[in-house]
Amino acid sequence: MRFPRNANIFRGQLDAATCAGFFFVLLILFLLNFRMAFTPGVAINLPQVSSDLPGVANAILLVAIDANGQFYYENQSISEDRLLERLQTAVQSSSEPLTLVIQSDARAKVDFTTRLLSVAPRLGIERAKFLTAPPAASKLPQAPAPPEKQK
Repeated sequence: MRFPRNANIFRGQLDAATCAGFFFVLLILFLLNFRMAFTPGVAINLPQVSSDLPGVANAILLVAIDANGQFYYENQSISEDRLLERLQTAVQSSSEPLTLVIQSDARAKVDFTTRLLSVAPRLGIERAKFLTAPPAASKLPQAPAPPEKQK
């Protein structure tokens, strides 16, 4: 059985509307995958901890320390003296106990965090916690193998 051949090779001009539509679809896909917006804030690489640390249930005071030792409080760069004043004001105005959460860069000197930890009790802050990154997926503990059935 022979099938008729009626497929012709296209030898005309391309339609401009089709090309423009294809171009705009590619443009939309490119824009959706490209981060055009600037993400505000300071890039802080948190240290990774292998154990599960408890969270915080009450109100917190979040202080960030970058790799250069600059302090950040309420998303603003702040000097150490001014930071201590603001923390003391926050503790005095709060009706419940506050927890100091320190978001320190992994490359920051320990001196900056220890100074902040040593001053916290004098300001009236009862608890202080370190904010850490979750462990890498490859370092997560493996689930134990199910016990084998004995026959």
